[in-house]
Amino acid sequence: MSSFEKKVIHAEKAPKAIGPYSVAIESAGFIFCAGQTGIDPATGDLVNADLEAQTRQVLTNLKNVLEAAGSSLDKVVKTTVFLRDMADFPKMNTIYAEFFSSNPPARSTIAVAGLPKGGIVEIEAIALK
Repeated sequence: MSSFEKKVIHAEKAPKAIGPYSVAIESAGFIFCAGQTGIDPATGDLVNADLEAQTRQVLTNLKNVLEAAGSSLDKVVKTTVFLRDMADFPKMNTIYAEFFSSNPPARSTIAVAGLPKGGIVEIEAIALK
């Protein structure tokens, strides 16, 4: 693949896109992941209203997308976390640390007015192939 091409990634173990976008794109040695929410890929619904459960599902979905692309959480260089309420930051951070226990990626965290399907947290990532 040349550095100017892009490959659409399909991830069977992650939720399908709920709009006109790809769950991830591979280009120039990187995997660019769309934001993942706490949607259970088996049902298409949010796991529940609990922040911890949604954060675990978000990061599991992200892990599955990366693995489908031939990458992994260990190769993530940057994440962006979107929280519906910044008061949830400490709880999200605790779960996030379970998934990124060593050499964590660079990260930004942003409070937003709302997320798809009424989610509490969404995380997008950029990883090395």
